[in-house]
Amino acid sequence: MDINNLEVLAPAGDYERFRAALDYGADAVYLGGQAFSMRAAPQNFTGETLKSAVEEAHRENVKVYLTCNTLPRNSEIPQFEQFMADAVASGVDAVIVADLGLMSLVKKYAPDMEIHMSTQTGIVNYASANELYNMGAKRVVLARELSLEEIAEIRAKTPKDLDIEVFVHGAMCMSFSGRCLLSSYLTNRDANRGECAQPCRWGYYLMEEKRVGEYYPVFEDEKGSYILNAKDICMIDHLDDLAKAGVTSFKIEGRAKSAYYVSIITNAYRMAMDIYKSDPNNFKLPDWVRDEVFKVSHRKYCTGFFYGHPKDCQYYENSGYIREYDVVAIVEECRDGRIYATQRNRFMKGDEVEIISPGKPFDTMQVNELYNENNELIDNANKAMMKLSIPCDRVYPKGAIIRMKK
Repeated sequence: MDINNLEVLAPAGDYERFRAALDYGADAVYLGGQAFSMRAAPQNFTGETLKSAVEEAHRENVKVYLTCNTLPRNSEIPQFEQFMADAVASGVDAVIVADLGLMSLVKKYAPDMEIHMSTQTGIVNYASANELYNMGAKRVVLARELSLEEIAEIRAKTPKDLDIEVFVHGAMCMSFSGRCLLSSYLTNRDANRGECAQPCRWGYYLMEEKRVGEYYPVFEDEKGSYILNAKDICMIDHLDDLAKAGVTSFKIEGRAKSAYYVSIITNAYRMAMDIYKSDPNNFKLPDWVRDEVFKVSHRKYCTGFFYGHPKDCQYYENSGYIREYDVVAIVEECRDGRIYATQRNRFMKGDEVEIISPGKPFDTMQVNELYNENNELIDNANKAMMKLSIPCDRVYPKGAIIRMKK
């Protein structure tokens, strides 16, 4: 395998997150349109905004993959021809599909379009991977339930030009490869059509039918039990093992996550990948790179199924996120010895902040002076999206992030 072809694949739920993925080093970005997307909550992209995004990405040598990975019903099939016409017009590099019927329609409506088979397809063996390759797939996104040994066997027994993609970071689903009916049963929101209400994150109790109102915890904790609540996956320390197993594309989950999340996690995996490529036989991350994945809102981390049956991948205490840092401003420009920025969260004169630029260790700075857009000294930035400036002798690019520990 040519390690130079290994790909950091980042999510984008809207243009701001798309721009974050580009700025912070993604080799490719996956995103959804207004239909057929497994993430219905984000804004996603219209035909016009998708075309602009693809043009922008291609100028920076970044690929764009369009998700059409829902399991559509009969009434939706007639809409797919126009969806594919818009995809072709936009110039996307590939479409991600889960349904075999949609796969056949992609080949009919866009015969030159590259096809990636979604994790929703449930690919767990080389026979399935080979058959999908014979049907026209260029890439398979393997089920998240596979071990590194199983992935290596799939790699060894499939054509070399079939790409293998796996999720390496982000939320894990309790059901098989995301195929879940809990949300449909409990809330009438279909997870297989991008509308999951995430009931696997809820706390559950037992109630005996003749003792109405008397609840019995499923787990020996008075707060109840989050028996279906999976930890987030994080494989940033194990890119070498994934590459040796034959993984081509390293996929970050999170189209519904914030632009800050996309920036920081993409940046961390970009730096980790570059470190791996520089010396594949001696891969070891500096602490400051690894620490970045803990500076976004996240659940506790684990390594999923990659090293066999997961022994510590459930979190029974609660379904909340760990969030220890806030974004306080975004850099607009640096000139005349000042950082000019837009406020995102409240911070004050005297606070210590961290400034993150793509591909570099963060800088720490004390905010000794703070000015509003009228160049007046202020004690705090407490108005949403206010323009401000901070004296600084260092220069940072537009889009650099200023954050602070809570």
